[in-house]
Amino acid sequence: MSRASGTVFIVDDDASVRDSTALLLSLKGFPTQLFACGEDFLSALPDESAGCVLLDLRMPGLTGIEVHQRLLVERPDLPVIFLTAHGDVATVRHCLKSGATDFIEKPVDPALLVEAIDKALAQQASLSADRARQAQMQSRLSRLTPREREVLNLLAEGLQNRDVALKLDISPRTVEVYKARLMEKLQTRTLADLIRMVLDESH
Repeated sequence: MSRASGTVFIVDDDASVRDSTALLLSLKGFPTQLFACGEDFLSALPDESAGCVLLDLRMPGLTGIEVHQRLLVERPDLPVIFLTAHGDVATVRHCLKSGATDFIEKPVDPALLVEAIDKALAQQASLSADRARQAQMQSRLSRLTPREREVLNLLAEGLQNRDVALKLDISPRTVEVYKARLMEKLQTRTLADLIRMVLDESH
């Protein structure tokens, strides 16, 4: 199975943890960037669109939870995996409810860590692909004329050609022409695909 790519940002005040984690991940083929505190990471917040954050829970200055709260506003696309030697059920629950991808206790099990990173990067890649598809769909829909959009909406409501024709005071044959034009413009092959586009747009 192919692995989703991305940089792993390691944010931990313990230099030995940073270095050992970076060595482990580099041997597994992950590029890494290291930060000694949350402030350094946030001030250098990387532009890379693909990646995830390994975030220590307890650090001097900003805590891992505070860094995560900032990321949720500034870079919600970056998955966060918390690392901690001080895990408790309430904290784990809070972090996961806030949107963290995973919560791993130190000392870290290498296999568990790699699995969590693979999962985070795969989820991010999937969301990114969904956003790209959505943007492409919106771009195609924006090119429709007002009348084409009317026909599309009525078809999506489940109306037959003759009903669409009556509503718009045009002939059923003209509705067929519009349908063919819609399929060409929206690059769909069936009426079901057309309707699915309208339904996806409304979600």
